[in-house]
Amino acid sequence: MHHHHHHHESSSERIGWAFFLNLCFTIIEFIGGALTNSTAILADAVHDLGDSISIGMAWLLDKFSRKDATHTFTYGYQRLSLVGAFINAVVLTAGSVWILFEAIPRLWNPVMPMAEGMVLLAIFGVIVNGYAAFKLSHGKSLNERVLNWHLLEDVLGWVAVLIVSIILMFVDWPILDPLLSIGFTLFILVNVVRHLGATVKLFVQASPDPEVYRQIRKQLTSLELVNDAHHLHFWSLDGERHVLTAHIVVSKELECQERALLKQQISQQLAAFELAHTTIELEYPDEACRDH
Repeated sequence: MHHHHHHHESSSERIGWAFFLNLCFTIIEFIGGALTNSTAILADAVHDLGDSISIGMAWLLDKFSRKDATHTFTYGYQRLSLVGAFINAVVLTAGSVWILFEAIPRLWNPVMPMAEGMVLLAIFGVIVNGYAAFKLSHGKSLNERVLNWHLLEDVLGWVAVLIVSIILMFVDWPILDPLLSIGFTLFILVNVVRHLGATVKLFVQASPDPEVYRQIRKQLTSLELVNDAHHLHFWSLDGERHVLTAHIVVSKELECQERALLKQQISQQLAAFELAHTTIELEYPDEACRDH
């Protein structure tokens, strides 16, 4: 029990470190982007701001996840990750639109950024994001693995800025800066649209996987004592932890032992799906369903 608590503490600590590093560096980026007159650095700053929000929400959730469910949050606090994802999407979309407004006009009238300053910021960016990614790479939780990918993406983004800034030190091609920022921004927007679509699906309680839904129904109705399954609802709390509720129509009046056996069989059939929460109601063949 003590070991489990220690794991949560170290996980929270690592995510907290990554959050503060990312947030401080994002502020430096916005200032540096303005000083060096580089839209590529500003575009990466928007990307990092989105990551800071993601990591901040993950950090809060890591702390909240240790709390018990309450009368208000009866499933606990995991569903708050959807709120974080939605806020993140709004911030990244607004930031991306701003970057495009800044960068696109520069394609026709490119302004030479301060390449030396860009090189220094890029090296700093690779070191900070690389260190944060290294810290999270020690983690085992899904939260940490996902955030680690975010930070590795940032490292690659800064490597791209570094390459472009070194080229600009030797060649007078100012158009590379807005081109890079537009590339970053389009990459961000594609990811935002993808994640927003998934988040909205979870908000409206769509089935996380229609094929798994069909498999669950097939498994339940294949049991000898089961005639039918209806009001079968399969949805997700946060994209990882899924919930199932179902009415099972049994084939006959059941004795105590038969009922216990059926419950055991249902548990065995559902075990492979690793559901976070299940509610199963048994109905007799001639019984009117309460939810019709």
